Amino acid sequence: MKIRLFFLLALLSSLQMIAQKPITLEDIWKNNTFSAKTVPGFVFQNDGRHYTRTDNNKILQYDLATGSSTGVIFDASAMTGAAGFKGQMSSYTFSADETKIIIGAETEPIYRHSSRSYFFVYDRSTQELTAIFPSGKIMYPTFSPQADKVAFVYQNNMYYLNLKSGKTVQITTDGVQNAIINGATDWVYEEEFAMDRAFAWAPDGNTLAYYRFDEREVPEFTFSNFKGGMYPETVTFKYPKVGEKNSKVAVYFYDLASAKSIAIQTDPATEYIPRIKWTTDPTKLSLFTLNRHQNELDVLLANTKTGSVSILLQEESKYYLDIHDNLTFLKDGKQFIWTSEKDGWNHLYLYDLQGKEIRQLTKGKYEVTAFYGVDEKNGLVYYQAAEKSPLQRQVFQVSLDGKNKKEVAAAEGWNNAQFSSTFEYYVLDFSTANGPSVYTVFDRQGKKVRTIEDNAGLKNLQSEYGVQNVEFFNFRSKDNANLNGWMIKPANFDPSVQYPVFMFLYGGPGSQQVVDNWRGANYWWFQMLAQQGYIIACVDNRGTGARGEQFQKMTYLQLGKYETEDQIEAARYLGKLPFADPARIGIFGWSYGGYMSSLCLLKGNDVFKAAIAVAPVTNWKWYDNIYTERYMRTEKENPSGYKDNSPINFASQLKGNYLLIHGLGDDNVHFQHTAEMTNALIDANKQYDTFFYPNRNHGIAGGNTRLHLYQKMTNFLNEKLKGKDEKPMTPAVTPPSKKGGMPQVKEKLQPAPQLPKQ
Repeated sequence: MKIRLFFLLALLSSLQMIAQKPITLEDIWKNNTFSAKTVPGFVFQNDGRHYTRTDNNKILQYDLATGSSTGVIFDASAMTGAAGFKGQMSSYTFSADETKIIIGAETEPIYRHSSRSYFFVYDRSTQELTAIFPSGKIMYPTFSPQADKVAFVYQNNMYYLNLKSGKTVQITTDGVQNAIINGATDWVYEEEFAMDRAFAWAPDGNTLAYYRFDEREVPEFTFSNFKGGMYPETVTFKYPKVGEKNSKVAVYFYDLASAKSIAIQTDPATEYIPRIKWTTDPTKLSLFTLNRHQNELDVLLANTKTGSVSILLQEESKYYLDIHDNLTFLKDGKQFIWTSEKDGWNHLYLYDLQGKEIRQLTKGKYEVTAFYGVDEKNGLVYYQAAEKSPLQRQVFQVSLDGKNKKEVAAAEGWNNAQFSSTFEYYVLDFSTANGPSVYTVFDRQGKKVRTIEDNAGLKNLQSEYGVQNVEFFNFRSKDNANLNGWMIKPANFDPSVQYPVFMFLYGGPGSQQVVDNWRGANYWWFQMLAQQGYIIACVDNRGTGARGEQFQKMTYLQLGKYETEDQIEAARYLGKLPFADPARIGIFGWSYGGYMSSLCLLKGNDVFKAAIAVAPVTNWKWYDNIYTERYMRTEKENPSGYKDNSPINFASQLKGNYLLIHGLGDDNVHFQHTAEMTNALIDANKQYDTFFYPNRNHGIAGGNTRLHLYQKMTNFLNEKLKGKDEKPMTPAVTPPSKKGGMPQVKEKLQPAPQLPKQ
């Protein structure tokens, strides 16, 4: 009887194995079989109960508590032909009082954040549509607080439309492509300060503050797009590389009544003005100013009548300071919220308008990772923090008096919230490394109202395709750094077999890849490789985030050094595991990760057999100055830091298999990096593989591009890490069910000990 039962169980296990499906690249990148359902950011309405979303070219209103649609606010198809509108919208923005809506159409991207469109104003009371600027596509149309005017940028000049009179006023006249920009930012501000719209209305709508960029002395960069013409199309733009001149930046006040502009009197030595924000007083604007090393920050208050400034707040760092958007002026006009790392950890502070610290609102050896806002009516501040572990996130509230701290959402995993305008409700996005997002509505008391999306279908696919659990681990390096990692073991895992190891990384300053949240499409690629018999692993090196300023900023002036040492240590650690083959370890990264995978293969040539580098930096002197100088200063100031940590200088050390991939239309990390790296490899007589994508930017996407790219990388791995000359390994069979495979144990995350002082 026992023998029969044994064979019956074996047969059932075999049938389960056959029933499981293999993951394919087409499923991931073409058919979107594994795409998680998301809930886009809510456009909450002023009543705190309703929100809007677009559906079938309409703006629909929904009740947050019930999820039911409560009406159509705008129907684009019904407005076809009005004011030249073609009936298709690409964006919408409400005025502050929600009486009007700016509708965008026929949007075309410029760089990562910037774009231009045709824009229209829809008046909800009259149901009329008005073109803001019939002459062409414009940028950043923005209502005045009173919804009676719209400011915008057209061909590098500032304008505004008076909605009552219908008159358009041109504020500036000197805007010229690749020379003078008014009201928008240059390339490097957009990329590195995440800032594109460069103007703001005063609270009373009588003054506009706007930037003027003079980029005439900034060197130009040109790349070519190949689109079937007789000659390639060239794209030329201003791109300041390390040590080169930046745009000369000034901020102006434009007074609508007098139609005159005055310049704000910032220090001539100021290199960057990365933020402006109005206080509640329409005569006072705050500005962030930074020196070139980005380690001295002044928050200034500028007077609209004179342009004179006073210092509100100053911060300094022996490393560098990160720019944020957390400055929040309270409605009483006397206090503001600020986040700072001044005690070694990122925390919330309350200040008065004289720049005096009233109190520290959060405190401890953990990082505040997001600031959600202030419910002033109830005196509560909402924020996200990595309090339990750098791998997780929780949502908290604390009173403005610094007391009554309370967990809002703290389940093990990743909690992220979006609060309604009145803070009566919030939508929680919760996920783990092994489970996709669940979106749930809660009320102020923390009572569950309803689930919007639970991704049950995707969870069923995880079972159907027999995915392997992501397991967390940590280890201590020879430098006494406690490093966190995750691992996916192969399907049909057999601890007596040595498997090839494929490592993934990013590793850049303040980033994290080892986190307990859903990781999207790459998760499925890694699961596919696990089905084919790979160990997949990822380790966050020193310099990454959520572990305090000391851990993150210790890479200052030596970008790449400690990160590479840690990744090599991680590979050695993994190679010593009894089920890992130390002779078959590969590594892959994109952008900063491509820079890191290149350094790892070259400096760790006795450890890594293969590396894939997508869009890598290969010499820091060729990257933009705001990013690079923040961490490295200039090459003239720090020659050894550049020399010792740029992959191009170590081409002669290549021993393993190297795949270089780059988009020829990359405006961020230029193809120059890969071209020069290949020259260095040729000079060193080193063989390598390369692949390029014409007209593709830093993201290398569009159409079949991602499928093609991942097929190329998969083929490279299968050839170089598990080729015919390699020792036998676990065959790439269809994975078993969870019950028949490795135990599915949820790892308990432990906060990683902090790195000792350097």
